[in-house]
Amino acid sequence: MSVVAFAQLLLPDSPYAMWVRGELEEYLRLPDDGTRVEVVGGEIVVSPAPVFAHGGILSDVQRGFERALFLDGAFPWRAVQAVNVDLIEVGDGYVPDLVVLRKDIEAEKRAEDVLHLHPQDLSLVVEVTSASNAGHDRRPMFGRQVKPTKWNGYARGGVPYYLLVDRDPRQPGVVLFGEPNKAEATYEVLGEWKFGEAVRLPEPFGIEIDTDAWKPWSA
Repeated sequence: MSVVAFAQLLLPDSPYAMWVRGELEEYLRLPDDGTRVEVVGGEIVVSPAPVFAHGGILSDVQRGFERALFLDGAFPWRAVQAVNVDLIEVGDGYVPDLVVLRKDIEAEKRAEDVLHLHPQDLSLVVEVTSASNAGHDRRPMFGRQVKPTKWNGYARGGVPYYLLVDRDPRQPGVVLFGEPNKAEATYEVLGEWKFGEAVRLPEPFGIEIDTDAWKPWSA
């Protein structure tokens, strides 16, 4: 079973500052095997490479956007997997599973060969939970979890939409969050679906995502 690694480390700078400079992963001597390092709530979170089913879900989401582009060459959205997002407002650094941004912004960032994107560049983020990191992706549970999560960070940064695919066998499903409250670092729930139901993202996206093959992780 994979786990998220926690450790007490003496660093030459803050985790966030080292992450922004691209030094944190090298300092931790992480293997080059898809392991991800993020800074969530000011703490270092090291997660193993995602499993195949996790990647399949992301491919299905990306395919929904590609299908819309195929049907309409003027479709303005592009979906990109596993990019660095610098959340300056909260001093965190995330590697979301997938981001959606306007095609003009994507072209600009590719031309500039940027190391990070920022919340204002993004229109939608997608996270798929794993057994090792689900708590970091979800909204905090009042009375049980007081540390901020990526859900809070994305809201604080003003990312307009957050799509959470939760593969936990105890509560599998898909939730679309929106209407971020930057001051309170919270979202409103805009839609919920069970696995097997078509996820219909509202405008400005207006696409449908097939979830027939989506399943919870093995208990």
